[in-house]
Amino acid sequence: QVRLVESGGGLVQPGGSLRLSCAASRSAFSFYTMSWYRQAPGKQRELVAVISSGGRTNYADSVKGRFTISRDNAENTVYLQMNSLKPKEKAVYFCNARYSSENWGQGTQVTVSS
Repeated sequence: QVRLVESGGGLVQPGGSLRLSCAASRSAFSFYTMSWYRQAPGKQRELVAVISSGGRTNYADSVKGRFTISRDNAENTVYLQMNSLKPKEKAVYFCNARYSSENWGQGTQVTVSS
């Protein structure tokens, strides 16, 4: 089991940027595949971005070119840099860690509104 704590959400204007962070409690963090998901009101949770233990990344088509996932294994932290945010991207953003088990954070709210 690994405990995940997200931070960095908030209110941003359309076209703005936010950087989300997810701090993991385990020292074996570097072995985990880390992902960011989001869930908008009334919708299913969807995968936004994933980064493997080796640093390979993949993104949902809707965020390619605007979002960047990265990880700092020394700090047991994964980041999601979000640029050019759109109102429809208002959602709770969740961090996910997967290795031998799957673990979720509590989520952080992102609101994109003028």
